[in-house]
Amino acid sequence: MVVLDFILFIAAVLLIIGLRKLSHPDSASRGNTLAAIALALGVVVALIYPLETQNNNYLFIGIGILVGAIIGIISARKVAMTAMPEMVSLFNGFGGLSAGLISLVWLINNGSKGEGSDLGVVLFNLFLGLVAFSGSMIAYGKLSGKLKDEHLKIPFSTVVNILLLIVTLGAIFYFSYLGVLSTPELIAFLVISFIYGVVFVAPIGGADMPVVISTLNSLTGITAAVSGIITDNKLMLLGGVLVGSSGIILTLLMCKAMNRPLLSVIFGNFSSSKGEEKQVHGNAKEVTAADLAVQLAYSQRVCVVPGYGMAVAQAQKILKEVEEVLEDKDVEFKYAIHPVAGRMPGHMNVLLAEANVSYDKLLDLDDANNYLDTTDVAIIVGANDVVNPSALDDPASKIYGMPILNLAKTKNVVVLKRSMNPGYAGIQNPLFFKDNTKMLFGDAKKSIEHILRELKEV
Repeated sequence: MVVLDFILFIAAVLLIIGLRKLSHPDSASRGNTLAAIALALGVVVALIYPLETQNNNYLFIGIGILVGAIIGIISARKVAMTAMPEMVSLFNGFGGLSAGLISLVWLINNGSKGEGSDLGVVLFNLFLGLVAFSGSMIAYGKLSGKLKDEHLKIPFSTVVNILLLIVTLGAIFYFSYLGVLSTPELIAFLVISFIYGVVFVAPIGGADMPVVISTLNSLTGITAAVSGIITDNKLMLLGGVLVGSSGIILTLLMCKAMNRPLLSVIFGNFSSSKGEEKQVHGNAKEVTAADLAVQLAYSQRVCVVPGYGMAVAQAQKILKEVEEVLEDKDVEFKYAIHPVAGRMPGHMNVLLAEANVSYDKLLDLDDANNYLDTTDVAIIVGANDVVNPSALDDPASKIYGMPILNLAKTKNVVVLKRSMNPGYAGIQNPLFFKDNTKMLFGDAKKSIEHILRELKEV
């Protein structure tokens, strides 16, 4: 036991160091490796610990590990960067489910009985695990395009959400008081918990999805921590606490970035719109890649605003080449990163890190807005909602109140898009019709490649 405890201690230290290193792109790869080693050690110790006193079946354990490893390796190798958010959501959901199932096994082994506090903790953990699972599955469906908002319309969703939450928490306290629940009652509890996760995420879409992913991630961390208590697995407890607490902190930061109160996350109602949305009219002006290249070459400051369209086109590496060419021409080049650009927290940071873009060139929301005020040319690559001025001046807009990257004072704005179709939030962007804005239609990667060729000849 002493040796196993020492291994767990080493694993815990490696996990903390690994997570700490994930906070910066330069050390993120090493941090990920250390965290993976720590968790692998934890799995080995978890397998050995109960086998000292119980006759466990290695065959079933081995099959589970083998199947999980095969699925994980194949998924990781095949997933495109554009599909990374839905994969994160999918894996997070199964993490919540697996942790929740630990509570279900505890209930089955104990005949759904226990001292009040024990039964309450187990039921609460089961509730969180199922919410994380069903909510993540809905998020996965939305992010992958398999589920549309019109398919998930729930009348009076906020009221239903609150009622389900009250019923579920009330049931936990009630059964904790009784110290027992019957099989039909357990099944009903499972169904209601699952439905709550669906109702929780269903009304939320568009630009708010990264906040939902962060919230669900924190729930998975919490349920993993509680599962660590139930199974007396110290590493699972530590890992769950770290994931849960960091997820909560990230959720709070994302709520601040979105200008949304935390209660709106809990009750699943992010909408702050009032009245009827303004109609957007106007004629979009186009620019050619050749003209834009000349404009960029003779600028002093250029700023790129990346969005999900950059991920779709896989344009980050060619953007890096444009950056290098312009810097050779003494042009200052930066990237304006909105906290919820893309489909998950840090999505744009990951893409740009893949292209070896220096972390120092990434500007957060406040610094980016100050920089954009004095920028000669801002290039929007596939971003829609995070630059939509309706968030500032249209109280009826779905995104009203959300802080945006404000390009009102930028001298010239060029938008790289395939078409004039609205963004993920489903609303048109008035910025595209402003006097200082021009459109460059087409695949973002091909457009930037054309710009790069023209730049080399200027």
